[in-house]
Amino acid sequence: MTRLQADASGVLLAGAEGIERVQAALRERALDGWLIYDFKDRNPIGRSLLGLEWTTRRGFALVPAKGPPRLLIHAIEHSSWRHLDWPRASYSSRGQMEEGLRALLSGCTRVAAETSARSDVPYLDLIPAGMRDVILGAGVELHSSGDLVSTFYAVWTDRQREEHGRASGIVKSLARDAFARAADRVRRGESVTEGALAHWIRNELARRGAPAQADCIVAIGPKAADPHYDPGDVGEPIRAGDLLLIDLWGALHDDSVPADQTWMGYMGAELPSRIAELWMAVKAARDGVVASLVERHARGETIRGFEADDVARGIIARAGYGEHFIHRTGHSIDRDIHGRGPNLDNLETRDDRILVPGVGFSVEPGIYIADDVGIRTELNMHMGPDGPEVTVDEPQQEVFLLLKDSSTDR
Repeated sequence: MTRLQADASGVLLAGAEGIERVQAALRERALDGWLIYDFKDRNPIGRSLLGLEWTTRRGFALVPAKGPPRLLIHAIEHSSWRHLDWPRASYSSRGQMEEGLRALLSGCTRVAAETSARSDVPYLDLIPAGMRDVILGAGVELHSSGDLVSTFYAVWTDRQREEHGRASGIVKSLARDAFARAADRVRRGESVTEGALAHWIRNELARRGAPAQADCIVAIGPKAADPHYDPGDVGEPIRAGDLLLIDLWGALHDDSVPADQTWMGYMGAELPSRIAELWMAVKAARDGVVASLVERHARGETIRGFEADDVARGIIARAGYGEHFIHRTGHSIDRDIHGRGPNLDNLETRDDRILVPGVGFSVEPGIYIADDVGIRTELNMHMGPDGPEVTVDEPQQEVFLLLKDSSTDR
């Protein structure tokens, strides 16, 4: 692993090199420390960075901008933290915990933590309101650790980038095969349903080598107007004249970065003009985001998640469909399909985190007209060493005409 996510041990904060990198980042941001709080697995970010496994009580780790990191843990939990050779204090009563927290934070004024003002970034809002009150009562200012999390948790390693590329190829190929499978059934007059096709896709994701976090959405036109539609075991029959959306994702293994793509096909030989208009709007939004990221990176500009969302949303609004673009433009992708890094979002939240080198995310604008039609295009991007890069070869340019050269669509 050669990026910022982990040191040689595989756990960022278990080694001196990782600690030094975090401390340098804290000093750059004029922060006195990074306070990591966890209770019963509620902070997966902190647990990963610290290498924690099984704990049952509230624990605090402080990485100061200077000096050795230190711990405040419950008296019965020393075994769970023994892999960290840091100075530690313990508590058993609530009063001792609050006293110990004041001592832990002594000398600190501005401290980063997994918190988000007004819950603007809910993926980072991991400290309960009551504990936030306790921490603030120790006399510190809390600042979001968002850009620290992006830099030290959400970035992809070289191995993860390579494995994501392999998963991307599997997902793309399977999407095309799924469309062909559905079209073949329709041509032959055989029944095929959304649910049956989805079941086949899930099995194929595992069989072809992308079983981790594997799933899909299969939806015909009106059903696709629900972006997270689930057809269940059966769903609607897929017939000639249907617009078909297939969204599918999967990773090679649990520590690998998933690929997540959406593709569109039409069960006919010629695309209706209205569907073509909707497709051109979402494709223009997708390509506009990609172009904007590349151009701004070339100019040396800092890019934040909400700004990319503004690009896509503006293009769709100018096409006349702004009210029908009802979700963010893209989500973070790291070891989780919905990761902890920056999202492309200025709708559901306002994600002002920087798209730092090494992070990845989806770009997936859509138009959803209730009880009528839903259409989306999705690709993944990575902020690579040479700038933003699309991770799928040959993104979709036109809606696939699945019954072209067929008499079924007469």
